[in-house]
Amino acid sequence: MDMAQKRLEGRITRHRRIRKKVNGTTARPRLCVRRTLVHMDAQIVDDATGKSLVQTSTTSKDFQAQNGSLNKTEQSRKLGALVAALAKEKNIEQVVFDRGGYTYHGRVKAFADAAREAGMVF
Repeated sequence: MDMAQKRLEGRITRHRRIRKKVNGTTARPRLCVRRTLVHMDAQIVDDATGKSLVQTSTTSKDFQAQNGSLNKTEQSRKLGALVAALAKEKNIEQVVFDRGGYTYHGRVKAFADAAREAGMVF
């Protein structure tokens, strides 16, 4: 097994362990993050109904038009602020943060800090 496969399996194992404890409810939905080598996706999910309430990504054309020239960490910060703004439009202020098995470092931390600064509570 190569190193990339081991890292992926380790992340999936960590994510499953986290998801045993982290569940989104109607009152406090789950803010989950997915990170690739180049982009990030974020969505707010109500696990009780199984519906995604808010979703956005750095791959969207509008986001790339405004923030495409920034580095990945800065794009993550902008994405965190954007998710918080979209959540406020839907009257979502409190969420449970699901880091998806990724370490709370770098882009994931920048995303979470920007979302907190924009008014989200988690």
